Amino acid sequence: QVQLVESGGGLVQPGGSLRLTCVGSKSSSRASTMAWYRQAPGKQRELVATITPDGRSNIGDSVKGRFTISRDNAKNTVSLQMNIVKPEDTAAYYCNTHPVFYSWGQGTQVTVSS
Repeated sequence: QVQLVESGGGLVQPGGSLRLTCVGSKSSSRASTMAWYRQAPGKQRELVATITPDGRSNIGDSVKGRFTISRDNAKNTVSLQMNIVKPEDTAAYYCNTHPVFYSWGQGTQVTVSS
């Protein structure tokens, strides 16, 4: 079973930036489409962005133009660059395959507030 560990979250002011990173414990994730998801308090988990093994990405409408997803297959990492963040981006962020296959990690909390 692959373990996914997310990091990079924190408190950021509106308009600021954060970079989230997810590390997979095994190389088997290299062959999978990976994704970032987020879950705000009281809401369902939603898909934020996906990236195929060869680097093709798809960004959700709510973050398009502000967030970018990337991956480094040699390091088993997937990153989410968050720019021009808004209060509505406040959530716990998770990575996983798309569709979801592995157990969820602990996630990393992002709070956007002045």
